[in-house]
Amino acid sequence: MSFDPRAVTGIPTEPVGSMPRPSKLQEAYAQYDAGDIGKEDLETLQEAAVKDTIERSEATGAPIISDGEQRWSSFATYPIADTLAGTGLAPGLAPGGQFFAIFADGHGRQLPKLVNGPFKYNQYAADALRKSLPLASKPMKQAVIAPSMLALLYPLKDPVEGYSREEFEATLIDECEKDIREAFAAGAVRVSVDFTEGRLATREDPRNPWTGAGLLPHFIELNNRVMARFSAEERVNIGIHTCPGGDRDSVHSADVPYNNLLPEMFKINAGYFLIQLASEREKDPVYENIGKNLRSDADGVTQMAYVGVINPGNPRVESAQEVCDRLVRAADFIPKEQLGSTDDCGFSPFSIDEKPNHGSPDYARDVAFQKITNRVEGTRMAAEKLGVS
Repeated sequence: MSFDPRAVTGIPTEPVGSMPRPSKLQEAYAQYDAGDIGKEDLETLQEAAVKDTIERSEATGAPIISDGEQRWSSFATYPIADTLAGTGLAPGLAPGGQFFAIFADGHGRQLPKLVNGPFKYNQYAADALRKSLPLASKPMKQAVIAPSMLALLYPLKDPVEGYSREEFEATLIDECEKDIREAFAAGAVRVSVDFTEGRLATREDPRNPWTGAGLLPHFIELNNRVMARFSAEERVNIGIHTCPGGDRDSVHSADVPYNNLLPEMFKINAGYFLIQLASEREKDPVYENIGKNLRSDADGVTQMAYVGVINPGNPRVESAQEVCDRLVRAADFIPKEQLGSTDDCGFSPFSIDEKPNHGSPDYARDVAFQKITNRVEGTRMAAEKLGVS
């Protein structure tokens, strides 16, 4: 399916990926982990949630949609586990690895740990996409996890016997490349790489030792090793997503200065960036930083900045006029030909998410589709105002 990101709204607009899972589906995940229902029962409810997500996403007028990651455990663990509880964990992994993040409300999300090699994905993002595409009439995007996130599976200090970090990371690059290529081959018109660990890597949280290990340069290198596998023409449609996290309406690194990350992040030779901004307190310095560091030639690609105009953690629905105003303001700092719009984050990156600020996951779903509708309309309004077509 051919896809012109400017065709519908002038200024391109795109979701990050996830949507809140219905309460019924979240209950089914818990029942599946407990052995009370089988995989077929879980998959039936996943299919129903995907169908509803696609129908309601298309009704927003969005030019490109996702399946809301309804079939996934989380944005980070879909290749290596069936559920957040660790059911279906990939070979060579065990529970009890590093916390990838500790959130502002005090809860954490823990990764498994690598105990022996060789490392391999259990499944790929395209496995879910192939099931979802026949339900859609609009172009679909696919999110995949960054190699820098899964690099945290390898213990920080203790080497895995018989399997060096270098061997592990070489395989990880291969697997990430395959994940992206298979998504395109399955029919995705865009693929974005989730890089939420980028901002967190500059935090130095004593509760979470990897954040104080100075890993950001290595994370950039890992992502660029993946980008180097793709031509400039391919990378036009490969993006990088950054945000300060999003889970249970809480974040993990919103207090970390964005300037710690942004100049380094734009060294990744991706074609576009999905950048949290609606929930940022001081927006102008971030717009300015983006404009300063966004590259017109990233190994043959002119980079695009899709700025966040929607806050998924807040149940208040932004108006189309607010979205328009944010984009017009952003254009004071970012060339309008390199400007797009997005949501700050996925609306629910983990399959179990009570959405406490909203009151329930089901209400959060309703709110999310209202927000997307206004993102699309507000982007169209901003394009008209800025003379972009």
